[in-house]
This record gives sequence, structure tokens and C-alpha cells, in this order.
Amino acid sequence: MIERILAKRIVPVIVLDDVEQAEPLADALLAGGLDIMEITFRTTAAAACIERIARNRPEILVGAGTLLQPDQVVRAREAGAKFGLAPGLNPEVVAKAAKLGLPFSPGVMTPSEVEQALGAGCKLLKFFPAGTAGGSRMLQALAGPYGHTGVHFIPTGGINRENMLEYLAVPVVAAIGGSWMVDRKLIQAGAWDEITRLTREALDAAAATA
Repeated sequence: MIERILAKRIVPVIVLDDVEQAEPLADALLAGGLDIMEITFRTTAAAACIERIARNRPEILVGAGTLLQPDQVVRAREAGAKFGLAPGLNPEVVAKAAKLGLPFSPGVMTPSEVEQALGAGCKLLKFFPAGTAGGSRMLQALAGPYGHTGVHFIPTGGINRENMLEYLAVPVVAAIGGSWMVDRKLIQAGAWDEITRLTREALDAAAATA
């Protein structure tokens, strides 16, 4: 999982309201060159969307985001999610993911939370909310005492095509999480070509930082 995320460096954060949106969106991302999706558990359609993509688009590394409770981890795993993420660090959620063998990235914002996550065996961490938690400068600061541990971050929250490069320039950043290329309004409008264009644009920009 980490290798594939490091290769693309972008994880689209997706909210889907209808299972019928799942495959067209997956196809739009694939057409743009991206084979990773984070479908958030913010709607009742989330698990069904993950199941649809896992079954019909197996080339996509599909993950489940906003996993706030252990039972959501179970549902995500049963639906076929290949990884999970959360905005915060809930020890019960982390433990459930470990028990089920689901690679999991809890959310952190402070040094203490980074240490808790490392103690739980998590080395790919979501940094949230990135924009209001110090941004790229905070990540550079965290890299000082923790970079040698092998920890990597996926900053999410307030990231867009205007500021994505400053985050990707930080060595401990594995990838960025963002929703501008998969905006909910674009999905609801069925603007698949625009999603493909924005995805390709973002990947090209990320590749230039490699």
C-alpha cells in the first residue's frame, strides 16, 4: 500500500452519495492516471461503493476514510477496502484494524499523537487538519525528531492545487489527501471528463516534484 501511495503521491478524498457514482468515478480517475481512492464513511452509500469498486475495478487500491468506530472498520474490511484512514487517533479503531489485518493510517496533529501512533505500529499517518495545524512548516518540524523512525504523513485538510507542491516538498510526506479533483459537486453533476482533467493535472504536478 505504502509503495503505491508513494508512487502516485495523491490520495483523492471522496464523498459518494449514490452507489451508481462509484464506477464512473473510478473510471474517470483511471483515465487520469490515478489508481487510488479514499471513500469516506460519511454517507450511507460508502460501504456499497467500496464493495462495487473492489469487485468491478480490482486494479484500484480502494480505501475507506473517516473510520471513527470499530464497527466501521469491520464494514469497510468486509466491503473490500484495502486500507483505512481516520481524522483522529482512536486506540480502539487502530486495534480493530490491526486485528483484521487492515493497513490503517490514524490522524495525528501533535508530537504526542505521533508517538502514540508509532507505539501502535502505525507508520503512515494522516496529518489533519493540515491547513490549520501548521501546514508544511509543522510537518518539517515533526520530521526533525521523528523522521528517523520511518514515519510518513498524508496531510489532508485545506490542500489544493495551489499549495500541494509545498507539502510534497517535505521529505516525510508520502502523499497528499485532497478533494478538489473529486469535488462532490463535480461528482453529482457527472462531470467525469473534468475530474479526469483535474486528476491528470494534479498527477503531472506531483510527478514534477519527484
